[in-house]
Amino acid sequence: MPSSSHQSGPIPCLTLYVLVALTFISSLDVVHCGSSKQKPNVVDAHLLTEKIHSNRTIKVCQDGKGEFTSIQAAIDSIPEGNKDWVTVHVRKGVYREKVTIPPKKPFIYIRGNGKGRTAIAWSQSSTNNTESATLKIQAPNVVVFGLSIKNEAPTGIPFSSQNQSVAVLAGADMIAFYHCAFFSTHNTLFDYKGRHYYDTCYIQGSIDFIFGRARSLYHMCEIFVIEDKKVEIHGSITAQSRESLKENSGFVFQYGRVYGMGHVYLGRAKGAFSRVVFANSYLSNTIVPEGWSLWRYDDGGTQDLFQAEYKCHGPGATTEKRANWSKQLTEKEVGAFLTIDYIDGKEWLPAWI
Repeated sequence: MPSSSHQSGPIPCLTLYVLVALTFISSLDVVHCGSSKQKPNVVDAHLLTEKIHSNRTIKVCQDGKGEFTSIQAAIDSIPEGNKDWVTVHVRKGVYREKVTIPPKKPFIYIRGNGKGRTAIAWSQSSTNNTESATLKIQAPNVVVFGLSIKNEAPTGIPFSSQNQSVAVLAGADMIAFYHCAFFSTHNTLFDYKGRHYYDTCYIQGSIDFIFGRARSLYHMCEIFVIEDKKVEIHGSITAQSRESLKENSGFVFQYGRVYGMGHVYLGRAKGAFSRVVFANSYLSNTIVPEGWSLWRYDDGGTQDLFQAEYKCHGPGATTEKRANWSKQLTEKEVGAFLTIDYIDGKEWLPAWI
């Protein structure tokens, strides 16, 4: 007679399959909830290329096998007022140049060969954040995939010209980054204005390294903290600067990871209406117990601040010593921030259209 272990063998296998299926289903983002039309779980270059469906592809290769050896030269070749998507395919290599997409050149899809293979690098500090940016996007409807953007300027004294070293300036509406990496120390990502989406990106910095007043959703992004040993104060990941209660802006981070070296705040209130949410994210002990700071905002009022968390986990997510004006949101309160509708994404993100 067969042993009982052989008789019950198929059941654990079936259970395993069910568990795997349930795990996969549960991994589908909360961003997708409330919509009958759901984005695929993974957005890769092939899907974006298919969805964008551009009629023209410009190849940029350092070995001279493309139409250009410079990314900026490829951008310059696109006419102003362009109404159809143009793909700029940037092959592997480190392109040492500053790149600007000017206001009148929308519908550009920059496709790298992967953030570990294709990079734009520059080294510049300035008192003007716009001036120092390695990649400056000033046109709407721009998508960037598989690209690293670096500002390699050395770290100096906070708030001095040596330390304003922006990697990316996202300065227009409807901009999306997929599988990209942003490298600098102080003021890495100038998330200036407009509706933006960051999917599976890596962002590195020490002080105010995601700042601006955009309305942005950061989905499954890794945030790596670099300790700046030249300063005595703790750094901060965000410095969001919403200008009024009527302004619909704010940074929302969901399903991400925060880790690194040294200790930082999740954010500091850059103005009386600053709005930042971290939800369902892993926070390492690089986050200080207070979580949030009023650094450089000292008019005394905190009633209009919205710096909040929802179901974060990890050693940096403990709430006992959190700033008393920060918020731990309920499921109802966080709902509006965890949908792609927060940035009207179903209207303009190619992967959703």
